[in-house]
Amino acid sequence: MRDKPIDSSLTLTTERLTLRPLRAADADDLHRLVNDWAVVRMLSALPFPYPRELADEWIASTEQRQREGTEYHFAITGHEGATEMLIGAAGLKLHPEQRSADLGYWVGRRFWGHGVATEATRKLSAWALANLDLDRIDASVIEDNEASAQVLLRAGFSQTGSGTGQFRARGGTHPIRLFRLTRDDVSRAGETALEPAEKPLLLVAACALIDADGRVLLARRPEGKKMAGLWEFPGGKMDPGETPEAAIIRELHEELGIDVAASCLAPFAFASHAYERFHLLMPLFLCRRWKNIPTAREGQALAWVRPERLHEYKMPPADLPLVPLLRDFL
Repeated sequence: MRDKPIDSSLTLTTERLTLRPLRAADADDLHRLVNDWAVVRMLSALPFPYPRELADEWIASTEQRQREGTEYHFAITGHEGATEMLIGAAGLKLHPEQRSADLGYWVGRRFWGHGVATEATRKLSAWALANLDLDRIDASVIEDNEASAQVLLRAGFSQTGSGTGQFRARGGTHPIRLFRLTRDDVSRAGETALEPAEKPLLLVAACALIDADGRVLLARRPEGKKMAGLWEFPGGKMDPGETPEAAIIRELHEELGIDVAASCLAPFAFASHAYERFHLLMPLFLCRRWKNIPTAREGQALAWVRPERLHEYKMPPADLPLVPLLRDFL
């Protein structure tokens, strides 16, 4: 399975920054910021001096690549009062066959030391793992660029090795450091592993909604949630004293706006999985009858999937054993 190209008007925001599509009007500011030896020497593909017309050509190319769904490039902007300022740029080049992307970014020299590169790369990476069909994001920095290495480490990346790369402005091959960010890295950020005996039991109820064509509804965990970007059966945590059936009825109404009667829920199977910080126990129900049309009410993507294609959708580890059972049953 491959995601559809993202809307070319996509804009991402953080506390201080906006990441938006590049515009032709950005060319002058972009050229002024990047045509700086201190910046260009750290970037592999750019020449120095950086010709003004190259800024126009590159900005125009980013729109086409984003429409094709092969690359996503953003202007990093901030504000001084009501005035928008171009700070730098960040982008991703996708490799669908590896379910990966290469991250690149730069920030104008006057904005160094303010944490904007970390803020921008953290936001772009989290968005990409939640919304694109990716398992990892790779990045590299030239060996003498310690500041950029620290940006990646603060954004959650881990160094995975070293290598060499071509640097056009410097000429020739130079040593580089390799970094990687996975969905698990994002989920583990700020957490400390617990001993098995300390893991609490998390009770979750889930439901496989089955339509008249025998398709199953999957929901994609949105950005900001653990394991963002993975597909799962709708459902959620049980409240204290709540039965699995009551939890499913509540969650389906909150998440999808549908009403389900307890008599329409058929117990099917359960998942038992040890995550790093808790042990999950999740009964899965089947449901073929409900009121209203399922609608994403929490920012999640939805997909009706035929049973034989469920394996094409990346799921949390706890859900995976349920897929062949459901496929064979349907």
